[in-house]
Amino acid sequence: MCKTTTTQSSSSTASPLKLVVLVVLWYAGNTFYNIYNKKALNMLDAHWYVASAQLAVGILISFLTWGTGFRKRPTLNSSDLISCVPIGLFASLAHCGTVLASAVGAVSFAQIVKACEPVFAAAVGVLVPPMDVKPILAYCMLIPIVGGVGLACIKEGKGVDINVQAFLYASLANAAAALKGKFGSSVTKTLKSDPSKNMDAANVYAVMNIIAFVFTVPVVVMTELETLPKKWEDASAIYGSQEIAKNIIISGLFFYFYNECAFAFTAYVGSVTSSVLNTAKRVIIIVVSAIVFQEAMERNTVIGSAIAIGGTFAYSLTSTAPAPKAKAKTS
Repeated sequence: MCKTTTTQSSSSTASPLKLVVLVVLWYAGNTFYNIYNKKALNMLDAHWYVASAQLAVGILISFLTWGTGFRKRPTLNSSDLISCVPIGLFASLAHCGTVLASAVGAVSFAQIVKACEPVFAAAVGVLVPPMDVKPILAYCMLIPIVGGVGLACIKEGKGVDINVQAFLYASLANAAAALKGKFGSSVTKTLKSDPSKNMDAANVYAVMNIIAFVFTVPVVVMTELETLPKKWEDASAIYGSQEIAKNIIISGLFFYFYNECAFAFTAYVGSVTSSVLNTAKRVIIIVVSAIVFQEAMERNTVIGSAIAIGGTFAYSLTSTAPAPKAKAKTS
């Protein structure tokens, strides 16, 4: 389990070895999560339930770390919890959107579309107050992102071939992630700044995960609860109930594990470096998922995804470039 501290000094004392270990664990956890998540989704046609169950596994981990004293419990009042609700809501939508996109389409395609996340972040930054205007060069980098995803959707001899459901679910995940970042940064910064609340990076993620789970429960109840027993029985007859449960639990463990490592890494190095490495992570997931699940990767798909991911990488580097200083007026 990745353990962080609440003090600001910890960020300056993180050794290069510790950062490398966090990145390796983050990448490995994310890759294995996508593998076991897709296996679970292929077995059980109850995708909201799978997404919700993965979050529930994370809650059990949080309670275990708090109950054993491995990590201090967060001490939040009602006002703090209310301020975290929007973050949990958008985290829930981001997670479920990604799960549903992987369920109805290829994992590689979902990751290609998720490379468009900067486009949504840029739009949210401009449309949702307070306005966050990026440098012109950063906005220019959105062009190859959109163009690359578009090229990846063009199949040779078939023209444009889009899995509309997967595209919409992945886009929902992108929009939710952008809104989570917009509304969450100030809240988490405030909570982390108060040592008495015990809200280090790990506990921020744990609280967000619990709230996200709460939001998934009504959806599962309304859309899948009635048919879930029959679907589980049918799936168990083919794959075995233990195998289904194993893939859901393991995917939930890896989901919590890689997110906690990502949160810890970001707390040490900042959002820009984390965003750059998050982009590189998609390359690994696309390649591994294509191999494991034998997903077709045509020439346009490879070139388009490379262009989109390259654009995302460039956007991450240019989005925080300092604005040009105003020239001093001369009399």
